[in-house]
Amino acid sequence: MSEHDGGGNGRRDGGGGPALTYTGAGATREGRFPPGFGRLRVRTRLGSGTAVFEAAAEAVLSWRMHRAMGVEIAADGPRADPGVRVVVGLGVGRLRLRAPCRVVWSEHGGRRAGFGYGTLAGHPQSGEEAFVVERADDGTVWLEVRAFSRPGVWWTRAAGPLVPPLQRLYARWCGVTLRRLARKGR
Repeated sequence: MSEHDGGGNGRRDGGGGPALTYTGAGATREGRFPPGFGRLRVRTRLGSGTAVFEAAAEAVLSWRMHRAMGVEIAADGPRADPGVRVVVGLGVGRLRLRAPCRVVWSEHGGRRAGFGYGTLAGHPQSGEEAFVVERADDGTVWLEVRAFSRPGVWWTRAAGPLVPPLQRLYARWCGVTLRRLARKGR
């Protein structure tokens, strides 16, 4: 998949749709973090080579990585394209947490593919999270999960210090899952 913004660089920015609950949409594209937010950056080595990169990129952009983790994805598009609204469901049954987001950017180029989505009203956090697959000069393929967030509701404020370790655990789980998917996809 290559979505273009007219400049031929394989990038698209999402506008429109419901209002995001933060400012600075798209900051995760380049790993920038606005002030006043907690920061997350977790890198996982997936393997090496073009086949691993393409399999990992497709798994991220098609929601396959999330679904393989057992995360419920209800998206109004089959791929993580800008403007697509998605509700991420974590947990089971009545304990399932539903987190509405909107894809604010995506790309799939020669060495980099991924997307970032931002929080919408009803999400327990406020901020943005990105899942970026990159192929280094030596052919090594990495997943980097990067995010900035702060509590969006009373109970995430109350959970305080528990939230960042849970976010880091989730990011590591993404890496483990994507490594498995990328190796199977070769």
